[in-house]
Order: sequence, then C-alpha cells, then structure tokens
Amino acid sequence: MDIRPADAIELDDLATLWFEGWQDAHREILPPALARYRTWESFRERLQASFSNMRVVGPVGGALGLCVIKDDELYQLYVSKAARGSGVAALLLTDGESRLPAAGVQAAWLACAIGNERAAKFYEKHGWGRVGNMINQLPTPDGMFPLEVWRYEKDLSRPSLEDRPI
Repeated sequence: MDIRPADAIELDDLATLWFEGWQDAHREILPPALARYRTWESFRERLQASFSNMRVVGPVGGALGLCVIKDDELYQLYVSKAARGSGVAALLLTDGESRLPAAGVQAAWLACAIGNERAAKFYEKHGWGRVGNMINQLPTPDGMFPLEVWRYEKDLSRPSLEDRPI
C-alpha cells in the first residue's frame, strides 16, 4: 500500500469517505447540535481547504483512508470501514507523524472525541498519550462550536520504541 498526495478529481470521493467515517464514529457520541453542521458538503469544503496537507492510501477514485495535518496537529485520520484492520490507519498515522517534524513540529497533538474508544486505543497503541480533556473550537457556518475532547500528545523528536535499535 502506497501513500500519495490526494488528487483533485477525487475530492468528492474523499468527502464521502470522511463523512461516512465521521457518522460511523461520532453520530452516537457527539451532540446533535454539532451533527447538524456535519453535512457532506461541510466535509468537502474542509477537505478542499486542507488539500495541500492531505495524503491518502489507495488508488484514485478508491481511496481507503486519508490523513490531514494542520500546524502542529494530526488534524484528521479516517479509514473506510472496509479497510479497518488492514494496516491503512497505521500507515497513514506514521506518514502524518513523519510529515509534522518535516514542518518543524517536535511535539504534536490530536483531538479524539470523548467516547471514541476504538480510536483512543489505536492512538495509545501507537505511542500517543492522553494528557487530559480540552475544549476544541470547531468552525461552523454559525461560528465556533466548543466541544470537549480528549487531547493526545506525542513527542516526535524522539524515536518510538518500534524505531529504536535493540
């Protein structure tokens, strides 16, 4: 499986992947007031704005997952339901972790929805530490939406245990 930059012709497919992943992971655990803003169109607009910082796995028109970095944040990581357990998420996470230091980031963070246990276990397995809760200000057409999330951090200046020689 190769990681590649997203292609502009697959923006709609990637928006669908993200929209479906968000619905699956968050619909039951996040406030309905936020869900009303999370339309397919909103995912497409946010992806378009983040296009230069996005990488994907899978062929054009058949992406299996995406990862977006933003400043010092691993901003978004989504994998299609069909690709879960295949290693796609770990590949994208590793790629995102390598792109952040290349942009000058040594300590990265990510937000995880409170209650998204599957994602939390995945991040912890890959060396991310939950440092507490934070209020994440999410942009919506009506202004910022404050959402309490779990904050994870990782020191990217040190090699992970997996990368250290024995």
